[in-house]
Amino acid sequence: MAKRKVKKKDGFKWSKLAADLSDERIPRLFGLLSFFFSIYLFVAFVSYCFTWKEDQSLVSHYSWSILLERNVEMANWLGRLGAVVSNQLIYWGFGLASFIFIYFLIQFGRKLFDPYKVNIFKTIQDTLLVLGIGAPFLNFSLGNIVDNGFPYGGAFGKFVVDYLNPFIGTPGLILLFIFAFGAVAIWYRSPAMNYVLRGDLMAKLKGLFAGFKSSSTTPKAKSVRPDVKPTETLTQEDNEWSIYDGMDSSKSKTPTPSTQEEPKPPTSTSSNGARQGDSFVIEGQTELALKDSPPKRIDEKDDFEVEVAQPKDEPVVQNYIEDVQTEEEDPLDLEPYDPTKELSKYKYPEISLLENYASEAVEVDRSELEANKNQIVSTLSNYKIEITKIRATIGPTVTLYEIVPAPGVRISKIRNLEDDIALSLAALGIRIIAPIPGKGTIGIEVPNKKKQIVSFREVMNSDKFKNANMELPIGLGKTIANEVFVADLSKMPHLLIAGATGQGKSVGINAILMSLLYKKHPSQIKLVLIDPKKVELSIYSKIEKHFLAYLPNEDEPIITETKKVINTLNSLCIEMDDRYNLLKKANARNIAEYNSKFIARKLNPEKGHKFLPYIVLVVDEFADLIMTAGKEVEMPIARLAQLARAIGIHLIIATQRPSVNIITGVIKANFPARIAFKVTSGVDSKTILDRGGADQLIGRGDMLLSIGGDTVRLQCAFVDTPEVDRTINFIGDQKGYPIPFFLPEYIGPDDDGEGLNSISAADLDENFDDAARLVVQNQQGSTSMIQRRLKLGYNRAGRIMDQLEAFGVVGASEGSKAREVLIHDEFELEKHLDQIREQKYS
Repeated sequence: MAKRKVKKKDGFKWSKLAADLSDERIPRLFGLLSFFFSIYLFVAFVSYCFTWKEDQSLVSHYSWSILLERNVEMANWLGRLGAVVSNQLIYWGFGLASFIFIYFLIQFGRKLFDPYKVNIFKTIQDTLLVLGIGAPFLNFSLGNIVDNGFPYGGAFGKFVVDYLNPFIGTPGLILLFIFAFGAVAIWYRSPAMNYVLRGDLMAKLKGLFAGFKSSSTTPKAKSVRPDVKPTETLTQEDNEWSIYDGMDSSKSKTPTPSTQEEPKPPTSTSSNGARQGDSFVIEGQTELALKDSPPKRIDEKDDFEVEVAQPKDEPVVQNYIEDVQTEEEDPLDLEPYDPTKELSKYKYPEISLLENYASEAVEVDRSELEANKNQIVSTLSNYKIEITKIRATIGPTVTLYEIVPAPGVRISKIRNLEDDIALSLAALGIRIIAPIPGKGTIGIEVPNKKKQIVSFREVMNSDKFKNANMELPIGLGKTIANEVFVADLSKMPHLLIAGATGQGKSVGINAILMSLLYKKHPSQIKLVLIDPKKVELSIYSKIEKHFLAYLPNEDEPIITETKKVINTLNSLCIEMDDRYNLLKKANARNIAEYNSKFIARKLNPEKGHKFLPYIVLVVDEFADLIMTAGKEVEMPIARLAQLARAIGIHLIIATQRPSVNIITGVIKANFPARIAFKVTSGVDSKTILDRGGADQLIGRGDMLLSIGGDTVRLQCAFVDTPEVDRTINFIGDQKGYPIPFFLPEYIGPDDDGEGLNSISAADLDENFDDAARLVVQNQQGSTSMIQRRLKLGYNRAGRIMDQLEAFGVVGASEGSKAREVLIHDEFELEKHLDQIREQKYS
C-alpha cells in the first residue's frame, strides 16, 4: 500500500509577526490607548484630591490586594483601581507633581500617531525635571504652609526635604531651589542641551521606537484663487495699467491682452478707483486700461509640499560596494543608487512655518498714479520734451512709468532731468532707465507712498518656485512687474552682495539659505557658514548634522575666528582639488555628470568615488576678514571663485563696505552675479555693479541684481528671525546623520611643527598602541578607521593620529587621502613601541 503523505503544519513564522507589527495601525492603536490612560489618570488624580482621606485607611490596609476585594467600596470616582493608582503615584510617589505623567502619556500618544510632531526625549527630560524638582519643592512650600496631611510632594518629596533640611538648613534649601530653577531656565535656553539631545545617543535610542513609527503623508496643497471683491481703490496685485496719450487714439482703444487664464473679478463702477479690466477716459484726454496680469493669491491653508521618497521595508543603509557595477556587469541589472536613502524619512519644511502677510496688503489709489503721470508729463513739457505714450507698471514698492518720446527727442535730455523729476514728484529714489533693454521705451521708477511687504511665504508658495527645474533654486523676491523672481545659484555661479548697514543684506542671506533648505535634501547640499559678527548665522548651528560642513577639529559649526576662516578656505581648496581628481578619473566635466554616473552605478567606490553634494560657502562681513587677514583670505577666495564652479562649490560673499580695496578686480572678475542694496554714493554703486543706480534705491530690501550685464530691480523677500527659528527647529528635531559633513583636514604652517613637537611620550593616549597596531596591520592611516574600530570620538581619534605622526608611525596629512604608513610590519612596530615606552618611563 502506498503511504499517505501527511502534510506538516507550518511552524511559527517570525517574519509574518514582524510584517503584522509593521502595520501603521498598530502604533496608532497604542497611541489611542495612551490617550485613554492619560484621561483615566487625570480623573483619578482629581478625585484623589477630594477623597484621599476617606480611602487612605482602606488603601493602606489592603494595598494592591484591594483590587480583588469585591465587597470594599471606595470613594474615588474611578473605584478601587483609581484609588490604588492615585495612592501609589501621589501618596507613595511624587505628590501633585505626578500630574506630569498625564502630559507624558499625551505626548507619547501623539508620538505614536506622528513620529515627527513630538520629540519624545525632550518629553522624558521635562517629566524627570518636574518630578525631581517639583515634588521636593511642593513638599517644602505647600507642606509647611497648609499642614493638613495631604501629600503635596509625595513620599519622594518628603524624603528629599527631610534629608536636606537638617543637612543644609532651611535657608540653604531655599537657595538650592532658587539655584535649581535658575539652572533649568539656563539649560533650556542653552545650545548645549540641543546638542546632547540630538547627539549619537539620541539617534540610537530613537531606533528603539522605530517599530512604533508610522510614515505620514503630507496632504497635497490646493492653490485656489478666490474671487476678488470689487473695491474703490487699485491694489498692487492688479499690477499693470496703461495710460495712452490722446494724440494716438487709434492705439489707445486697443485693450491689452490678458496674461493669465483666470476669470476676471467683478469691476467697480466708481470713479474714485480702478480695478482689473476697467477702461475709461480721464479728463477727455487719456484712456486708462488695466492689464489682466495679477499674481495668484495665497490661500492661508495652502501647504508647501515636496515629494519625499517613502522608506521601503528593507534596511535604509545598504552597502554600496556590494552592488557596485564592475566592468563586466550590465548596468540594467542594478537599481540606481539613492543618496537620500539614509535619511529617507526626512520631511521638508512646511509652508505653515512662515508668516502670512496677506492681511497687510497695501492698496494703491489711482489718484496717486494719475498725479505722478501728470507731474512727469508736465516736467518733460517744461523742457520741450514731447511724449507719445506713457504706461505704468505697479510693483510692491516701486511703480515703473514707461514713456515713448516723440521722434527727434534725444534720450540724454531725459536722462539729465532725473533730479528735476524727483523734485516735481517730491519723492526719493527715482531712477531713470534710458532706454529699457529689449524695449523701445524709457523707464522712470517712482517709489510708492505705501509699500507692500513681499513675504517669503508667498515666494515659496508660488508655482514658479515649486516647479523650478534648477539645481540650486533661490527665491529672491518680486520684480517691478510683481512677479516672483527665482534664480539658479549653480548658473550664477557665485554671488556678491553689498550694501550699506541696515539695508537688507542679512535678510537677503537668510532668504537665500531658507530657499535652499526648503528645496534640497540634506544629502544634496552642504553649507559652510562664516560669520565674523558671530550673531547673524549662529541660528543655523542646530542643523549641523543635516546641512552644515566644517573642519573635523572645530567645536562650533559656524566659523567665527579669522584663523579658523583661513583654515576652512584652504580646506575647501583641498576639497576642490580632490573633486577634480575624481572627475578626471570618471571622465566627467562637471558635478552633474559625475553624480549621474555615480547614481547609475558606473563608478566604483573602492576606487575612491562617492556621491558629491553641492557645497555653498557663505561669508558675511567680508570686509572685516580682508582687514584682519588680507591676502590669506583673498587668495583662496579667488582660487575657489575661478575653479570651484564645475565641481559644485559656490560662493556667496556679503560686505557693507564696497570699496576697491575690499572688492578687488580679481574678486569682481569671478563674480558675474552681484546684488546691490542701497549704498551711500554713486562710487560705491559703480564699484559693485560697474554702473550707477544703487545709490538711488529706497532701502528696506530694495535691491538691484546684475547677472551677465543685465540689471533687474527687485524687492527682496522678507523672512523674519522667528520664521527662520521655526524652520531650523523643524529640521533639527528630525533624525540627522551620525556625524556632520567634515571637510578635509588642513594644518597651517604655524600649526604643523608646534603641535607635533609639543607631543611627548607621557602625553600619549591609552589607545595609542592599539591604534598603531591597527594602522600597521591594515597599512592605512585613516582617522575614521581608528574612530570606527576603537569606538572613539572623532576628536580623540584625530589626536591619536597626530601622536602617530609625531612618533613616526604615519606620514603627514595629505588632505582627504589616507596617510602613508611608515612602518611595514608588526615586528618593527613592537620594537618601535618599546623605544617609546622607554622614553615614557625614563
